[in-house]
Amino acid sequence: MTKPESAGYDYDVAISGAGLAGSAAAILLARRGVRVALLERRSDPEAHKVLCTHSLTANAYPVLDELGLIPALEKAGAVRNKARWYTRWGWIEPRAAPTGPELPYGYNIRRSTLDPLIRSLAAETPGVDLLLGHHVTGLVREAGRTLGVRASTPQGEREIRARLVVGADGKDSDVAKLAGVPARLFENERFGYLAHFRDLPLRDGVSHAWFLEPDMAYAFPNDDGVTVIAVLPDKKRLPAFREDLEGSFLAFVRALPEAPPIDSAERITKIIGTVNYPLHSRKPTAPGVAFIGDAALTGDPLWGVGCGWALQSAQWLAEAVASAATGRGDLDTSLVAYERRHRSRLRGHQYLAADFATSRPFNPMERLMFSAAARDESMARHMHLFGSRLIGPLRFLNPLALAKASVVNIKHRGAA
Repeated sequence: MTKPESAGYDYDVAISGAGLAGSAAAILLARRGVRVALLERRSDPEAHKVLCTHSLTANAYPVLDELGLIPALEKAGAVRNKARWYTRWGWIEPRAAPTGPELPYGYNIRRSTLDPLIRSLAAETPGVDLLLGHHVTGLVREAGRTLGVRASTPQGEREIRARLVVGADGKDSDVAKLAGVPARLFENERFGYLAHFRDLPLRDGVSHAWFLEPDMAYAFPNDDGVTVIAVLPDKKRLPAFREDLEGSFLAFVRALPEAPPIDSAERITKIIGTVNYPLHSRKPTAPGVAFIGDAALTGDPLWGVGCGWALQSAQWLAEAVASAATGRGDLDTSLVAYERRHRSRLRGHQYLAADFATSRPFNPMERLMFSAAARDESMARHMHLFGSRLIGPLRFLNPLALAKASVVNIKHRGAA
């Protein structure tokens, strides 16, 4: 690929990480005329993330649509992710209003299907060079600004100069470490294990989540008849749980209200997980650098928001910096715009998630909203919009919603 006439750049943007966020950003930038180097440390084009909820919340749908991935997802067997949630007040079961539109949805699809799909689309996009086996080992810096990367490749060391370097390389981002951008950590007082089962029927074929206060669990039906089941108990249970991981996992699932019938299903993977998964957040920009996906913010996996936020942050970055990345605007100003949007859209969600990750029971506000949602269809739809990350905490807890929830609960007590 030739260099631009006015500057010694090999590319406009160099992205480290060809997973969900990095591949999406590469596609969206290239379609806006940006020349992109998409570096991936793994050499296998079929490589994929394993420890994941495998769920794309409804907030990601517009990005999937812009990418043109909806038909491919449907063809691959992705499951539209409607959901029901268990609480001490019963099940919250969002349903469309009788005369209203279908509820917004995203998709459940295994990363073994999704990652190669979006990476292949990136590789086929004019303006994107997918560089497999390229591991970023250093940054090219001048006068305190990042102007490219150094990478270890199958052919040896290589320097790639670019106006903007994007870290899409996960919560332990090498780009962030090299750029000196630290992460703020929020301890997660739950641990998590998951496994994949085939031919596991769930009621209405929809996703399930169990709020057991403080323990959690979820079951997400995916492509090819595979269901992901995860348990997220309080860390106080960890010593006993680890004494017999398989027995503890299966017993936990069997004890769930309306438990998935795992004994009649086929478990097709090992039980995998992590005992320590803190929430991360870092400033999503630095001079000549931006972070997207988990490199910018890693949420609590129990909410299944990581994939959706990866796609959204890729879209926000492309919209903010595409012009400046090609030399037709001020890059620093564009990065400020991206940072502000990222912060305004996700900070409130992350704050609530970090608070809930302390493994506490519901607080009074949550008790009000969750109990009303279990008793009233309109409140269940409101809960669905929040759980899908289509509205933020301020809209979720707006005065009208709080008043409605109070009325629902008063009527329920009066009828009891």
